Amino acid sequence: MTGGARLAGDVYVAGAKNSVLKLMAASLLAEGTTVLTNCPAIQDLPLMADVLRGLGSVVTVEGDRVTIETPAEPSHIADFPAVSKLRASVAVLGPLMGRLKRARVALPGGDAIGSRPLDMHQNGLRALGARMEIEHGQVVGEADRLRGTTIFLDFPSHGATENLLMAAVLAEGTTVIDNAAREPEIVDLATMLNQMGAKVTGAGTSTITIEGVDRLSPTTHRTVGDRVVGGTWAYAAAMTRGRIAIHGVDPQHLATPLERLERAGATVTPTEDGFIVEATERARGVDFITLPYPGFPTDLQPIALALAAVADGTSMLTENVFEARFRFVEELARMGVDAQTDGHHASLRGREQLSSAQVWATDIRAGAGLVLAGLVADGVTVVNDSWHIDRGYPEFVADLVSLGAKVERHTTDS
Repeated sequence: MTGGARLAGDVYVAGAKNSVLKLMAASLLAEGTTVLTNCPAIQDLPLMADVLRGLGSVVTVEGDRVTIETPAEPSHIADFPAVSKLRASVAVLGPLMGRLKRARVALPGGDAIGSRPLDMHQNGLRALGARMEIEHGQVVGEADRLRGTTIFLDFPSHGATENLLMAAVLAEGTTVIDNAAREPEIVDLATMLNQMGAKVTGAGTSTITIEGVDRLSPTTHRTVGDRVVGGTWAYAAAMTRGRIAIHGVDPQHLATPLERLERAGATVTPTEDGFIVEATERARGVDFITLPYPGFPTDLQPIALALAAVADGTSMLTENVFEARFRFVEELARMGVDAQTDGHHASLRGREQLSSAQVWATDIRAGAGLVLAGLVADGVTVVNDSWHIDRGYPEFVADLVSLGAKVERHTTDS
């Protein structure tokens, strides 16, 4: 890409990556045909489709619509190549335990952003009455039956909350998940489960209560808009001193990131179906602290670092969720960024313009952050391993071009 363009125009955001993959897993809870709409055209979606096919489901993807036909007796064994490629594949653990009372799921792959252990998933399922072990690279669970209980999570883990929620909807009695994750994607999952006949209350708060039911029925559900993609475009507008109207994302789902943008000098205006971000001056340096929702999302940390790299003044970013995400700073350093890291803190003194370079994406968000950095560099920047971006951003290059960026995609990057 060639730096220097001011991004301006409209961008339409599809459904959330961090929701649709879990909604697909939830289809395992009910025999019959589940339909999901507003699904993003990302590479992780066909991988999750392959995971479900391996369990016996018939999955059809047509545009933004995914149709899943779940059999009467799905397989309980998820140990095939698609599982190892996709971190979100662990989301089938909860539905399989809930419906079949047994599961054997290969330990999943995913981004290189630090350790994400399954201890809370296993401990929560044990509290419900399951026997859980790690055997030969697989998470293995069995239960005679699952009984409702109170589960306290040591950390409001998004993945653990989802898995325990999906297991508990078919457990006997009442389950309470305390210190639960509060993200909009959790609310989206609970909404779909309730449409299927579950009895879930409190989603979006730190205490979720589930009254177990005997069975669920398939449903049709629209996926919530992707707040991380929306946040990426918001920060792109501020970095390039542009004006982007972002459609399909609720600005309340981005309250903290947008507040940081306003502190940096951008103007944020809510609209009927999203919001507009406009910046006419160079961003001011601000501090960021990643925390579970409603705090600043760790998925937007690389994007925030990219903004800090061109802001006026010094910004401090504290990473409290994933320890390896500061690998992104090493790539920014190739572009002349004045950055120092110390433990889970990074300090950046912004430059008005970065220096173009060859850089390497290490995960989805780092890839997007490097592209944004390239938009404010003095020449041609090449982002290698950009396939990472395709896992979370549908039509990323096309959207950039429509907004005025000078970006080309080379098929040799794979």
